[in-house]
Amino acid sequence: MIDPKLIDDLARRLAGSLPEGLRTLQDELEQNFRPVLQSALSRLDLVTREEFDVQSAVLAKARQQLDTLVARLQELETHLAGKSSPDK
Repeated sequence: MIDPKLIDDLARRLAGSLPEGLRTLQDELEQNFRPVLQSALSRLDLVTREEFDVQSAVLAKARQQLDTLVARLQELETHLAGKSSPDK
């Protein structure tokens, strides 16, 4: 869900950037910008900052575990290669 304050701020900025001749319609346009912005932003596949941060932490933990497993696998392969070398 997009923060309503962000949408209000964007609507205010859009209305404020209108030419002087349209400033008299500023309040009405600002009210119309809100649903248009909300609709456009809701169609985007966005995540909240909190969701992004949580997924980043999950990914960092998974990377750490993967690095640990790769190192362990390399140790085991080295150990097995040493045991299976022919003693001639």
